[in-house]
Amino acid sequence: MLNSTMKGVRLIADELSEMGLIDYLLVEWPGRQPTGQVAPHLIDLVDRGLIRILDLAFIAKAEDGSVAALEISDLGEGAAAFADFEGASSWLLSEEDFEEAAGALEAGTSAALLVFENRWAAPFATAVRQSGGQLVASGRIPVQAVLAALDAAESAS
Repeated sequence: MLNSTMKGVRLIADELSEMGLIDYLLVEWPGRQPTGQVAPHLIDLVDRGLIRILDLAFIAKAEDGSVAALEISDLGEGAAAFADFEGASSWLLSEEDFEEAAGALEAGTSAALLVFENRWAAPFATAVRQSGGQLVASGRIPVQAVLAALDAAESAS
């Protein structure tokens, strides 16, 4: 299960200098709420020390485009699966972050906005900072883009 540092994470200055890379994910589901199927996998990542959850928020975008924050208890059948995440917040997310996330969602969907530390990267990130280096760019390549590139390369050969 989640360790006690997952609930209401407090970030202090000494700890920040030893943190790994911080990422966010916005995952969208059709309909009103996730089923909880992803929760055990997220718990496993935390339990293995690969990530630390800083913030986890759920939002819904109605067909008319209106947006509402969802509490874990609002998740219907998914509520029990996400119960371990109740209170997981470092208070890093701002109103603007929620507005930007909502802008990326399709009408009639719900989403989870997850901010997490890549704990596996902490020793590397700390060494970079201690050596005077800094991260100047980061990115992700979506799996769909990799598959399309492989298909294109295969059909070209």
